[in-house]
Amino acid sequence: MSAIGKPLDRVDGLLKVTGQARYAGEFPEDGLLHGSVVSSNIAKGRVIRIDASKALALPGVVMVLDHLNRPKLASYDDSYADADAADGSPFRPLYNDRVLYSGQPLALVIADNLELARHAGSLVEIEYAAEPAETDLLALQHQAHPSPQTPPKPRGNFQAEWAGAATRLDLHYSTPIEHHNPMEPHASTVLYQPDGTLHIHDKTQGPQNCQAYVQKVFGLDKRQVRIFAAFVGGAFGSGLRPQYQLPLAVMASLALKRSVRVTLTRQQMFTFGYRPRTLQRLQLGAAANGRLLALGHTAVGQTSRFEDFSEHVVEWSGMLYHCDNVQLTYKLVPLDVFTPLDMRAPGAALGVIGLECAMDELACALGIDPVQLRLINYAERNQNEDKPWSSKALRECYSEGAERFGWSQRNPEPRSMRDGRQLIGWGMAGGVWEALQMKASAKARIDHLGKLTVSSATTDIGTGTYTVMAQIAAQASGVPVGDVTFLLGDSSLPTAPLQGGSFTVSSVGSAVQQACAALNAKLLDIARKTYPAFKDAESARFENGQLHAGDQRVSLAQLVQDSGESALEVQVDCEPGKQREGYASATHSAVFVEVRVDEDLGTIKVSRVVSAIAAGRVVNPKMARSQILGGVVWGIGMALHEETQVDHQLGRYMNHSLAEYHIPVNADIGEIDVLFVEEHDEIVNALGSKGVGEIGIVGVAAAVANAVYHATGKRVRDFPVTLDKVF
Repeated sequence: MSAIGKPLDRVDGLLKVTGQARYAGEFPEDGLLHGSVVSSNIAKGRVIRIDASKALALPGVVMVLDHLNRPKLASYDDSYADADAADGSPFRPLYNDRVLYSGQPLALVIADNLELARHAGSLVEIEYAAEPAETDLLALQHQAHPSPQTPPKPRGNFQAEWAGAATRLDLHYSTPIEHHNPMEPHASTVLYQPDGTLHIHDKTQGPQNCQAYVQKVFGLDKRQVRIFAAFVGGAFGSGLRPQYQLPLAVMASLALKRSVRVTLTRQQMFTFGYRPRTLQRLQLGAAANGRLLALGHTAVGQTSRFEDFSEHVVEWSGMLYHCDNVQLTYKLVPLDVFTPLDMRAPGAALGVIGLECAMDELACALGIDPVQLRLINYAERNQNEDKPWSSKALRECYSEGAERFGWSQRNPEPRSMRDGRQLIGWGMAGGVWEALQMKASAKARIDHLGKLTVSSATTDIGTGTYTVMAQIAAQASGVPVGDVTFLLGDSSLPTAPLQGGSFTVSSVGSAVQQACAALNAKLLDIARKTYPAFKDAESARFENGQLHAGDQRVSLAQLVQDSGESALEVQVDCEPGKQREGYASATHSAVFVEVRVDEDLGTIKVSRVVSAIAAGRVVNPKMARSQILGGVVWGIGMALHEETQVDHQLGRYMNHSLAEYHIPVNADIGEIDVLFVEEHDEIVNALGSKGVGEIGIVGVAAAVANAVYHATGKRVRDFPVTLDKVF
């Protein structure tokens, strides 16, 4: 019986719903100290004086750390660079007296309990020498410089073809700053061991990334640092880099030789990475029949003064549609802010907004159905790389999604569909996300009872990694899923990449598959040496915890016992296959949206969404559907709600809490229908799976905006689409 493709429940579900799953800030320890971060309330300048006397006078306050009394830190940039670091000089908390951005950590109050630490933190007085801060991307866009990560080279002659096109559109869009806001705030619990080693429970998407960071920053041996992240309460990219609570907790633990926990407040969750604001220009030139003759996409994004954070914002415009004359440009403006950070579908979630809104505007200008326009310009190859696709079922996404939605019933005229006082709008958009595979390792171990344990140092940020890895292992080993345990979230386990980019299944899953296959080979060798019936068996198969050959069978537990060992194990290192080199690989989507706009009040409600996904082989349809549902909800938030607002006079965020940072709630979400189109891919990896964590959000915001235009006749290009911009 196949384990892959089954909609199994989460194997960790019971632990989570009963409160038995422990997160980074929940591990108990006798004598545990708590740290509270004191943040800067200016955006740029120097610290003149820190007076912690009132805080230290409180019984139970143990220490106040700042840049003057902290433990020794590394001096070189390379020591602070992590696996997801941007070009430049990474931020160093409590390093010196410089204030680089509003909310920067300037001190850490350590006390016997969290409430006392936070109260004491409010008593710390800081004197500044403030300097003028620049935080306005729009006002400073003339200072933009080329991104160090250059987009694909221009192809054809964009300027000439655009100038001569029968229909030309020159359009400008903008997207705001957005913050990750996972359910679990960032926290680090450093458990100081009797031998001086550190066991650290951290909210991270890469335990080994954090291990290397702590090791380098504090000059420790690798064996002195072990990172755990068994459960992560959402991250969306915020855990790709070690956040500042980790080094602060380690500083305190090393200084005091005590166990210390630092948990950020919800407001402090706005004091590190975020999705950057972008200003985008789309230039489309087309023939009367809709064929794209020229496509230009220019984007300007923000970064910090100390790092050049680059995203793939414009690349998608060079691959989603066929066009022989393309010019892609991405520039950065350094501001007095923290460095941006990858956030669900980084780059694509932003760039596809501009591209797909522009394609909708082109369809309207030409009088062509939006789906038909996309089919006219369907890309059979990835022209950015000049390679064929390993598989691409985007046509099927368009057709099956349109049929499920009822797109053929759409009246193309804006403001032509209504239900009483509600204007009805139907919009759609396409989506694309790269299907990557990284190097990964995995270990498979089977014991004398036939129980299989597979391990790799990845994490589960809520995507269902525990479950899908157990399914992959069960499929590859022939051991029932119920007898498989998958271990993760421990830096001492076999090497795994960061969990992000939708490549965990393709990377770690492939390593798990290979490890189980290697373990089976060892078991088969034992069977051939032990049982005559298996000596020449060429059609042996592993199924239901047994090895079969014809009508002969033996349990895997018996084979382990026959080996004379209590358990057998193998570890493998897995790399992307050579067959990938000649192909481009991606997941694709088509999103169809219905909105209802109250003509009197101007309120916008997304009443219906159909999301059609082509992602190769789906390991667990239930987990995959959950990922797409979450992406669609977030896309609705991008379209209508989310925006981190900045007071540029002070260089500070104005809505840095969930009370004022608007995200969708249940009342904002209507019917969401997810369908996975059939797509076979024997090139992308041995599993044929592409991952779905990112693709669900791509194109959703554009589809919503296009639907709002269809409902109201008002085109909003400055996101989010709020009622003040529509009426």
